[in-house]
Amino acid sequence: MPTYGIRVAGRAAAVGLTVAALAAAGPAAARPATAATAPAADCSSAYRIEQKLSTGTTWRMCWHYDGKAGLVLERISYQPKGEPKPIKVLNSARLAQIHVPYDDGQHEYSDLTDEDFAASLMNLSPAECPGGTIKTVKVPDPVDTAHPYVKGLCTTTRSRGHAYRMHDDLGTGRVYQAQGKDFLVYTVNQVGWYEYITEWRFQDDGTIAMNVGATGSLSWEDYDAGDGRGWPVGKGAKAYATSHSHNVFWRLDFGLDGSSRTKVEQYDSAVSPRAGGQQGPSTKTTRTGVTREMAADLKDYRWWRVVSATGRNNDGHARSYEIVPGPTTKYLGRPFTEHDLYVTEYDPCELFASDNPKCGRGHPTSVDTWVGGQALTHPVIWMNVGFHHIARDEDQQPMPVHWQGFALVPRDVTAMNPLTPGDLAWQNGHWEPRS
Repeated sequence: MPTYGIRVAGRAAAVGLTVAALAAAGPAAARPATAATAPAADCSSAYRIEQKLSTGTTWRMCWHYDGKAGLVLERISYQPKGEPKPIKVLNSARLAQIHVPYDDGQHEYSDLTDEDFAASLMNLSPAECPGGTIKTVKVPDPVDTAHPYVKGLCTTTRSRGHAYRMHDDLGTGRVYQAQGKDFLVYTVNQVGWYEYITEWRFQDDGTIAMNVGATGSLSWEDYDAGDGRGWPVGKGAKAYATSHSHNVFWRLDFGLDGSSRTKVEQYDSAVSPRAGGQQGPSTKTTRTGVTREMAADLKDYRWWRVVSATGRNNDGHARSYEIVPGPTTKYLGRPFTEHDLYVTEYDPCELFASDNPKCGRGHPTSVDTWVGGQALTHPVIWMNVGFHHIARDEDQQPMPVHWQGFALVPRDVTAMNPLTPGDLAWQNGHWEPRS
């Protein structure tokens, strides 16, 4: 993950690279007729994204570019084949902070709110958006004020390998298999020496994966750590790259089936030793309704889902999305990073997990302070995924992408796998062969 070094030098490098990239882009630096400059609520053609994947699933959304958060996606809906209309999933999804504390205690950064994350949107070449479309973005308060229009938003599709494989033992001997397709939306933002790839991946099975990848270059201005605070790179053991953490937050405002009055549920399972006539240990899962604001932590056999207040699938089951965290290393140095998940009641000014600049004077500025036990009528989900970066020789040069993130996985959004072949549709809830 990025090491930042002296921010003045990093900022100067960012400006130089931005100007050079724009100069190389030629006419792209001029104001294009289709550049998106209005608020996303407009969702005119310049702000609208729609993609039908070859497997039959269509994703739709609006977008706008925020002066601190960068890319914000809104009105996200999912329509698998066979569904008569789009199923709304999210009102909005956005990055909510990238917090970077150093192991030596000398530096600590809030990249979104304090370090010009959004202002340093990078131009993308066609090679970085294979087979896709690069949209032009008007950057509010850009680092390079002479070039506020950046060809910086890629939308493209990509194969992900097997979506499923099943050998039919019910008489046909047929092998059912399909190769999954993803729709990707991403930007690249430079902060100091390093560059963040903010990727939103919309799968044809209804899954939404949110990831941030950090790449770029290790900062040689931070080759000053000692053993235990860093790792030696280069010849001998003289240059110690300072270790640091990246704590990435996302803010999710659900609008399942068009309603913000969603419910949040927590599930915990307990394994009991073998008893009586059991062949092995037993496991029981309990559901707890989350009715008030809370801070929660990952735990073995624990998971959460957000449930629609109004929508049901064709089996009559309430539609929901399960939150599936990726690998994480929790940073315990600050109160707002002490938990993996926060659920708060909606407040339009609460947009960043720390150093939140959008509320009035006297309003607390971090997500941990917003959890006050208020009853939930319009819950907002905040996910915190951490990564402790101890550099290695292979991090130079350039540094390979380090990814961190999580996924939203549909649970009962459709009655069956949305990619089910037509001749298997009869098997919904049945295991025995048809007579």
